[in-house]
Amino acid sequence: MNVLVIGGGGREHTLVWKIAQSPLVKKIYCIPGNAGIDKLAECLKMDIEGNFDQLAEFAKEKNINLTVVGPEDPLANGIVDHFQKFDLKIFGPTKSATEIESSKVFSKEFMIRHNIPTAKAEIFDDPDKAKSYIKKVGAPIVVKADGLAKGKGVFPCRELQKAIDAVDLIMINREFGDAGNKIVVEEFMEGEEASFIAFTDGKTVLPTASSQDHKPIFDGDKGPNTGGMGAYSPAPVVTDEVHELIMETIMKPTIKGMLAEGIPYKGALYAGLMISDGKPRVVEFNARFGDPESQAVLPRMKSDIVPIIMACIDGTLDKMEIEWTERPAVCVVMASKGYPGSYEKGKVISGLNDVSKMTDVMVFHAGTAKKDGEIVTSGGRVLGVTALGDTIKDAIDKAYDAVKKISFDGAYYRNDIGYRALNRSKI
Repeated sequence: MNVLVIGGGGREHTLVWKIAQSPLVKKIYCIPGNAGIDKLAECLKMDIEGNFDQLAEFAKEKNINLTVVGPEDPLANGIVDHFQKFDLKIFGPTKSATEIESSKVFSKEFMIRHNIPTAKAEIFDDPDKAKSYIKKVGAPIVVKADGLAKGKGVFPCRELQKAIDAVDLIMINREFGDAGNKIVVEEFMEGEEASFIAFTDGKTVLPTASSQDHKPIFDGDKGPNTGGMGAYSPAPVVTDEVHELIMETIMKPTIKGMLAEGIPYKGALYAGLMISDGKPRVVEFNARFGDPESQAVLPRMKSDIVPIIMACIDGTLDKMEIEWTERPAVCVVMASKGYPGSYEKGKVISGLNDVSKMTDVMVFHAGTAKKDGEIVTSGGRVLGVTALGDTIKDAIDKAYDAVKKISFDGAYYRNDIGYRALNRSKI
């Protein structure tokens, strides 16, 4: 079969890498792809944000049997709905179902309607009323832009003034454009975060391995949030008991609730969770695979991913199972200097060939491109260096050994990815 993957980041490289292992797959295309994906798929530069007619025509012309959508923007803009008009098989939720990610307001109100555990919150479209409320309840508190903001629209604020500043940044300064027309102000949840991703066909929920990412830019989870500076799987905080609670109180009720509201959800559903005293609550939902969680989770997946994806589309997921390796995986993100703020592009990357010879190590490209025969940086998050190990410490050591072999001007990475797992587990 011919497969098309939409996107060009680390998540998409991981998906292409995993799909390429399937004996069912003959040819993979990726739009727009990157310098790493280029080794596994034919990459083409086309608009993935809004020109869905062109993408659908391409899918028909190349006899694409399956399209897999990685990033949130095309999902939120309705790429799945458009492909379905032409009877093209595509993996991902419809535009209305994607609102569970694309609108924090929708997501919060949905969770309240269906008694899904989450933080208490208030919704505002007036910055002055939002600031008055924040002054009334005090800090710590969390301020969230309603719409999509590349993972940077959430502000956990332990000081009152920072919460006021966050309202101004989102609603007055319009840092995230129309995504800041409304905001959600919610209680600050203490605990340990975890990521929980599941496949679903709209009725059945099939979980993947648990994971945990590191969003803040600096060691010790300090500094501003990013799209993710690293991840590991499994997350020891997700015990068997917590796993069951997540499935029974969050994942299954969410899919059941979406179906009941006439917006069946098919695809990958990601729940960002806060776990305290063994009880999980939802921080946010994402309507796709996590990034960089995918880089830690999918290398642990022993099963062929393609039949699982097809079963989600066809409504036969109840007949599927997924086999996982017991070995933990750790992904360390290498970023450009200045990220998540402004950064320079075009820095030559060296050391990739040396790392390619290492056992149990994979380098997933995120912000890379080819220029004059060399691989150069083209984004804030540049590479995700993933290693499998016999223990979590073994995986961490391997990942950092690989990271130290790779260099580019201004390369930055956290030095403590996986520290919570080390503190909690003996795996």
